[in-house]
Amino acid sequence: MSPKKLVIASRESLLAMWQAEHIQGRLKTLYPDCEVSILGMTTQGDQILDKTLSKIGGKGLFVKELEQALQDGRADLAVHSIKDVPMVLPEGFALAAVGERANPFDAFVSNHYARLEDLPDGAVVGTSSLRREAQLRARHPRLQIKPLRGNVQTRLRKLDEGEYDAVILAAAGLQRLGLDGRIRLILSPADSLPAAGQGALGIEIAAHREDLMEVLQPLNHDQTRACVTAERALARALGGSCQVPLAAYCTEENGLLTLRGLVGHPDGSVLLQADAQAPADYADALGRAVAKKLADDGAEELIAAVLAEQA
Repeated sequence: MSPKKLVIASRESLLAMWQAEHIQGRLKTLYPDCEVSILGMTTQGDQILDKTLSKIGGKGLFVKELEQALQDGRADLAVHSIKDVPMVLPEGFALAAVGERANPFDAFVSNHYARLEDLPDGAVVGTSSLRREAQLRARHPRLQIKPLRGNVQTRLRKLDEGEYDAVILAAAGLQRLGLDGRIRLILSPADSLPAAGQGALGIEIAAHREDLMEVLQPLNHDQTRACVTAERALARALGGSCQVPLAAYCTEENGLLTLRGLVGHPDGSVLLQADAQAPADYADALGRAVAKKLADDGAEELIAAVLAEQA
């Protein structure tokens, strides 16, 4: 049965609104008689820009206000970049759908250099992610890594004003905003393994809204959901958050998932990596299996040490 009205909660950044409008368009196509509107909101994560995410409480700061709108009935669903969604949803909320994944990789953006290898010694590279920082420091120790917060436009402006020689951003965000021309190079997983869920959109609802599960089901992409499930299971098993350099990337071929995981120290001194395969029906178990491989190699002790250093 077609719903009469749906309200989408979204952050107000250009990228978040693009994502909300994309889902709005999909819903209008599915349910032509339904009125679909967007409730724009500013979150704590958008307001605090002078500190890194790892120091202010993590990416959950981007979703709390949206969840409040779901809880009190001002909105029916919230659209998120899956990589911004905490690995454990608060009680009372559910992930109703995971959309087909866009580009899952990181992008190298620079006005003067074509690739990381071309940067001179001591060049300043900006990133907001400990995951990217650890891999950059391990693979390019001669570069200087500096924090970079703000929306995509703010980050590009800081690059253009000369604060950075290059910045690393999610390719999907740039492409969704029509900024493909700023990308000098898409980084391979060998150079920069992505974050769990990177490039995929998630639709969150209040758990008691079972009526919406069926309504939103056509937006779910089974292959992406299986891959994202494995990635998030890995991160969840290791207590993953943006306070720890942790990467997880899963691919699917002929029903078989291949999951790669990475845990590192922010200074790049240690990078632990592991991988495994399993049928798509065992996505959650695959995530836990790769997490156990990493744990057996010392990931839990490394994570504890990183968290202790940040305390």
